[in-house]
Amino acid sequence: MTLIGNLRHRPVRRLVQLFVGLLLYGASMAMMLRSELGLNPWDVFHQGVSRLTGLSMGTVVILVGAVVLLAWIPLRERPGLGTVANVLVVGLTVDLTLALLPPVENLAVQIVLLTAGIVGNGLATALYLGARLGPGPRDGLMTGFVARRPGLSLRLVRTVLEIGVLAVGALLGGKLGIGTVAYALAIGPLTQLFLPHCDVPEPQREAPPRVETASTV
Repeated sequence: MTLIGNLRHRPVRRLVQLFVGLLLYGASMAMMLRSELGLNPWDVFHQGVSRLTGLSMGTVVILVGAVVLLAWIPLRERPGLGTVANVLVVGLTVDLTLALLPPVENLAVQIVLLTAGIVGNGLATALYLGARLGPGPRDGLMTGFVARRPGLSLRLVRTVLEIGVLAVGALLGGKLGIGTVAYALAIGPLTQLFLPHCDVPEPQREAPPRVETASTV
């Protein structure tokens, strides 16, 4: 298995793919924000915290990502280059895109932004995962829980965690809407659609030479 952060195999493609994926992820988040039609569970939470504290959305994304990374310590999870880059690049890109993309009130434009945001997010996720340079902070938290509690399924942990952050975010004023439902239904199939085209295959290992042993009768 390729080690997290190991760049000996196809380093240029993997680095380019990593950062294109992270930039697209942040931009797609901003599109969904500007659509005002609903966000994914973690972004409902981020927006709620942003409204509570007055911090920019990107700053909240960075701070929450850093706190989640601290939770990796007792789970003994190892961050990779992609994990650290995720915390910084996505948040900065969200704020930059929001500064360039003005609010919209036309419903047709909002629907276009929502659709582009969801599709872009699916492609961004596939690019990021396909680069194989470490899980995102939130995904690593979920896999860490499952690794330490073998009786739990990843789907259960993910569902409980996302329902929790969604509920807290909604209470704090984060935006729920049709976009939240559309994202939940579409993001899995979209990522699965794009991932085969974005996955950087691991190098094939040569089989060890076969040692002939003498048989005894």
